[in-house]
Amino acid sequence: MASILRFRKLCYVEPVKCSSLGFQSYVTPKVGKKDDGIVPKVKTVVVEKKREQQKKKKKKRQPKEWRCIDYCCWMIGYMCTTWWLLLFLYHCLPATWPGFQVPESPGTRLKREGLTALHPVVLVPGIVTGGLELWEGRPCSEGLFRKRLWAGSFSEIFKRPLCWLEHLSLNNETGLDPPGIRVRAVPGLVSADYFAPGYFVWAVLIENLAKVGYEGKNLHMAAYDWRLSFQNTEIRDQALSRLKSNIELMYLTNGYKKVVVVPHSMGVIYFLHFLKWVESPPPTGGGGGSGWCAKHIKAIMNIGPAFLGVPKAVSNIFSSEAKDIAFIRSFAPGLLDSEILGLQTLEHIMRVSRTWDSIVSLLPKGGETIWGNLDWSAEEGHGFSFAKKGQASMSGNNLNNSNQRSLQLKDPVKYGRIISFGKVASQLPSSQLSTFDSKEFPRTNTSTNFNSSCGEVWTEYDEMSRERIRKIAENKAYTARTLFDLLRSVAPKMMQRAEAHFSHGISENLDDPKYEHYRYWSNPLETRLPDAPDMEIYCLYGVGIPTERAYVYKSSPSEKCKNIPFRIDSSAEGDEGSCLKSGVYFVDGDESVPVLSAGFMCAKGWRGRTRFNPSGMETHIREYRHKPPASLLEGRGMESGAHVDIMGNVALIEDILRVAAGATGAEIGGDKIYSDILRMSERINIRL
Repeated sequence: MASILRFRKLCYVEPVKCSSLGFQSYVTPKVGKKDDGIVPKVKTVVVEKKREQQKKKKKKRQPKEWRCIDYCCWMIGYMCTTWWLLLFLYHCLPATWPGFQVPESPGTRLKREGLTALHPVVLVPGIVTGGLELWEGRPCSEGLFRKRLWAGSFSEIFKRPLCWLEHLSLNNETGLDPPGIRVRAVPGLVSADYFAPGYFVWAVLIENLAKVGYEGKNLHMAAYDWRLSFQNTEIRDQALSRLKSNIELMYLTNGYKKVVVVPHSMGVIYFLHFLKWVESPPPTGGGGGSGWCAKHIKAIMNIGPAFLGVPKAVSNIFSSEAKDIAFIRSFAPGLLDSEILGLQTLEHIMRVSRTWDSIVSLLPKGGETIWGNLDWSAEEGHGFSFAKKGQASMSGNNLNNSNQRSLQLKDPVKYGRIISFGKVASQLPSSQLSTFDSKEFPRTNTSTNFNSSCGEVWTEYDEMSRERIRKIAENKAYTARTLFDLLRSVAPKMMQRAEAHFSHGISENLDDPKYEHYRYWSNPLETRLPDAPDMEIYCLYGVGIPTERAYVYKSSPSEKCKNIPFRIDSSAEGDEGSCLKSGVYFVDGDESVPVLSAGFMCAKGWRGRTRFNPSGMETHIREYRHKPPASLLEGRGMESGAHVDIMGNVALIEDILRVAAGATGAEIGGDKIYSDILRMSERINIRL
């Protein structure tokens, strides 16, 4: 007991340090003369210990320094949360509130007028919008059997992104399934009704068709794997044979009523391929005979048709970019290809997308005759100019005639230069430009390339030398003719494989036996429409939105491993009233497809009896002037002309319902044109 008291006296009374005994040091507090001063001393020590412990906890709770990836994740989280909250509030608002009444749908109104279902309807989705599900995969895909890998919740992107990309890729040699992987199109109407939760594609049109009497027996979605070349969808999945059988079945079970086909975007040229395939003899064709289309099809109502291709496909193959990617790069430099983050986003996208043959089907068709050369293009004077407030106005068309004088460009834009390296190269006289010769750029062997040890991320740029990259970008501009040589130089494996399935020229003689090959069937300039004089063809598309037409490029730093050596020069800006913005030249269109590609065949190529339309079937152009949503509650707009949002356009839906109910093109009003497609078409010198 005495030893304990001595210990207490040593530690609590004497002003000494006891750290060697495991206690904290302290200074002896002042006490009164009474002997009970020991108790306050003990309390002081306890308080000091508690303070020390609190300080340690505060140090532990100090937040870590945030990295770029943390900010990105939080930003994505905030955006998703805000979107879902707004969507929830929108659906919870009472329809009876003033100003919140939902306008009457076209289907409801037309049903009240007595319109009912008559002709069966077949919907054909385009590229990207159709769902894909997993049937067989690698060990990393455990638990994903028959789950959507595309056009669903996209949760697998965040859980296992490299595994997800591996399963979306096709074999780089065959364009079919890689060993051990089977990804197939989701069947039925659910395959393309929504691209993601809350983002409709075909859902609004399907709902309106249902209001006038359509259901499973007379409404069909022709789902297919949009990654494959068109003929490969038949070779692997018999998709064309199943489409033929479904049309025949619907024709028989609906009182021998002809079918109305409604394709969208790339689905338009996919169905054009079908029209030739179904009447061609086996084994490459469907064996339906020359009268099959005339017997089974009433009308083809093409929505956002990419008949002659889109320049966006060029930039996608060349650098995995479009205007949106260029904007992100200018807004947040290095985010998409940061070495710190290790994302290599565009390289991975290029690695996967260059296995999809369908992208090559969307490259511009018709060469310089359609898309222009170094000094001329059909769209000169019909470009898209940007006002000071960021609002777009068309130059030289009848939508904004009051503004034409102020929007005319000083010098005609040379849209024929689809790719220019530098703003100067996009504007120089052609005599001052270097000419492109594909023989200048022979393929180098892998022992001399500069990216041979880059590892996982594969692009065909890994096989190119710095010298070849420098020559490609050296004061060059590429037209619809020379860009194919350019793409064959930078992506030879992809182009060699895909060009066995697609062609992009103009036929000189359609009687030539070579045009019986399936590689020509999706090009409207190298094939004939079927002999079906009573069939009608419609071109339905939006106008009034700036649409990509040509690009200004620059070289990227080529020292980095796994690097795409070219990118859109987002710093290239035009003067006030120019159609050049962030390295992209714009024309009138629906945001994805220029008017020229969407409307030329209906305006001139097929109009009347031509060598491309020998039976003289009627063609109709129905344009829909874009009107953005008036408020957030209107969603994506009921009068939108955008490439996908147009599927909710009330005027377009009404046109489709009326034709499906038996009306002809003349009965719904014939042509409805707002753009300058007729004048542009007249400037194209093509033998009809």
